[in-house]
Amino acid sequence: MAANLNPCISLPINLGENDFQDLVQKVKDWTIMHGGGMRSKTQFSYDSLTVVPFTLFPSVFPRSEFQKAVAIQPALNELTHRVSNDHEFLYSCLEKTIEVDEFTCNLFKVYETVRNEGFTQRLSLGILRSDFMQEKEASDDRIKQVEMNTIASGFGWLGIISGDIHRFVFQQLGMLDKLNMLPENKALQGLTTGIIKAWELFDEKDSVILVIIENQPMNICDQRFHQFEIARQKPEVKVIVKTLTQMSNEAKLSDSKDLLVQGKKVAVVYYRAGYSPNHYFGEAEWSARLMIERSTAIKCPNIQYHLAGTKKVQQALATPGTLERFVKDPQKVVEIRKVFTGLYSLDLDENGDKAVKMALDAPDRFVLKPQREGGGNNLYGEDIRKKLMSCMKNKERSAWILMDKINPPVQQNYLIRPNQDYEKNPALCEVVSEMGIFGIILCDGDEILINKQVGHMMRTKLTSCNEGGVHAGDGVLDSPFLIDD
Repeated sequence: MAANLNPCISLPINLGENDFQDLVQKVKDWTIMHGGGMRSKTQFSYDSLTVVPFTLFPSVFPRSEFQKAVAIQPALNELTHRVSNDHEFLYSCLEKTIEVDEFTCNLFKVYETVRNEGFTQRLSLGILRSDFMQEKEASDDRIKQVEMNTIASGFGWLGIISGDIHRFVFQQLGMLDKLNMLPENKALQGLTTGIIKAWELFDEKDSVILVIIENQPMNICDQRFHQFEIARQKPEVKVIVKTLTQMSNEAKLSDSKDLLVQGKKVAVVYYRAGYSPNHYFGEAEWSARLMIERSTAIKCPNIQYHLAGTKKVQQALATPGTLERFVKDPQKVVEIRKVFTGLYSLDLDENGDKAVKMALDAPDRFVLKPQREGGGNNLYGEDIRKKLMSCMKNKERSAWILMDKINPPVQQNYLIRPNQDYEKNPALCEVVSEMGIFGIILCDGDEILINKQVGHMMRTKLTSCNEGGVHAGDGVLDSPFLIDD
């Protein structure tokens, strides 16, 4: 078997079928033995892991575009923080959506409740991930932002293990001269440093860090390695893990609005769940979310940051003149605007009607996005036309936004998945990739205490696949192989 990772860098693989299968099995064993695992969706068990899906080789990414994405992250962090504290802007973005989208409406009710009562904690912590794709048709400024994730921004650990998988592959194949083209990644250390710094600023040595997880957590390695890294950096800090359902039964607020769990005061709440409607089974989970937001704990994210990450806010920020409301440096405005792709409101007005017509005339040029996170929610192609036709004159269309479809360069790779028979299917696949850049921002009111980029992750999917979420089952882990243009 002989193949190229990508024609422009020519990484030959001259392996017989048996050698190829041996390599794949060895790499799968290495991956799961080094923390590259997930729980099975179809056969969920707390006592077993399956190997996380990954590409056998890293994907090519221009070094200059990677550096642009890294460099712009602090500005995007600050933009998110400024947006989260602008009530008038948040309301103007979401006022029509909350009329028709129950989930966003419930989030906004939590926000308005705590805002009317008075926020109890000035400190805010954002663990953010800005996702980018390359636009192959662009001659310059090729990276375009897909979205900004402000809650449960995962793959800090799995982003690291992805690069390590590819280092192991290169070592096995004697490609040691290629190792320096895989960039260093310390996402996990950077993200947990933000949580620990927030705990220190809370300034109560017996307080704990609380992690909110799903009732059936599949992405267990990514979540647990955050906890293990906190223990490594700060062994005296206790980390407690609870679901929203458990919080509704076990937690309480003191008279001074301290959040108490297992008799301990909570300093920091780190959400790895709460971003999807299916995390709320009823009033109990919503009451738990409100209790947490009312408390003195530092929330990561607080409800304002959660709302600042909605698609309607992203779309509004792309409208001419809006960035200047939050970013005073004209050069930063230019740099941020360069990474935005076309985003369009679907409100029941003249601009919304124009966007609907554009989408109906050429649905393959666009992506239709609801106010949801976690993958598997967007609509493409003829499904866009069907959806818009069904709510043409209906307020429901205000719950969606339209985005220009980004067309990334196509590469070839092997997608390695659990329980896959490589004797029957060792073929190269045509794939496209999405890069995520992590950032942390810690603020005391308007004062920014920490703001930096801390690492990266990459996901890859088949060109025939619209969605790319690893957790959702479509994407696989990948890492960037940086080349000079």
